[in-house]
Amino acid sequence: MNADQKMRQSTSASAYGGRAGTGARDGDPPVRMRRFWSVRRVPAGIVALVIAAVSGLLLYDVAAVRSGRPAMRWREWLADELASRPLDDEWIMGGAAALAALGVLMVVLALAPGLRGLLPMRPPGTGTGTGTGAEAEVGAGPGKGVEAGAGTGGAVRAGIDRTSAGLVLRDRAMEVPGVRSARVDVGRRRVRARALAHFRDLDEVRADLDTALHEGIRQLGLARRPALSVRVRRSAKSKG
Repeated sequence: MNADQKMRQSTSASAYGGRAGTGARDGDPPVRMRRFWSVRRVPAGIVALVIAAVSGLLLYDVAAVRSGRPAMRWREWLADELASRPLDDEWIMGGAAALAALGVLMVVLALAPGLRGLLPMRPPGTGTGTGTGAEAEVGAGPGKGVEAGAGTGGAVRAGIDRTSAGLVLRDRAMEVPGVRSARVDVGRRRVRARALAHFRDLDEVRADLDTALHEGIRQLGLARRPALSVRVRRSAKSKG
C-alpha cells in the first residue's frame, strides 16, 4: 500500500456525519430569534446617487430640447432604436428581461436581513448555554466578535461573528489530545471541523473532538444550535 492509499484510508475511516444539536445531551431546544438587519447606508447612498445623476442628465437634456437646442446623440439614438425595433425583437426582449431580473434582485436584497456573518445568541435566562459562561468563552476569542443591540421592550439582543466563533471552537479543538492542527468553519446551520491527528487512535480523537466541540457550541449560547460535522485524518508521514 503506497502513501496515497494510506492517506485515503485514514481519511475515509475517520469521516463523521454531522448531527444537529437537538439531542438530550446537547441541552436546550432552539430559540426563535430574529436575525440582525443590515443598515445598508452605503448601498442606499450609491443607488440614490446613480438615480439622481441619471435623472439630472435626462432633465438637462429635456430642458435643452425645450429651449431649442439639439438633443444629445445617445438619446436620439435610443429613441430611434426604440421606435424602429418591434416589441418581439431579441434585443428588446433581452433588455426587458435584464431590467426585470435586476428589479427582482433589488427587491429581494431589500427584503433580506443581510449580516449573514452574524449569528444571533440566546437572550439571558432562556437556557444553560447563555449567561456568564457564554460571555466568558466569547470574550476569550478575538476581541470584537460580539455585537449587541437593543430589541423591542428594552431587551438586549446579542450576536457573535461566525469567524470569531470559528476561532473559539478551533482553540477548543486544539486542546484535545492527539490533535496536531484543526480548522473549524462555522456556517449558519452547520459547523464543519477538520483536524489532523499525529498520535492516538483516530476514532478516539474524533470522539473527544466531537464532545469538546459540542460543549463549545453549547457555551457559545447560540439561539439556533448548528449541526456538527467532524472529520479527522492522519497524514501518511505521521502514520509511518
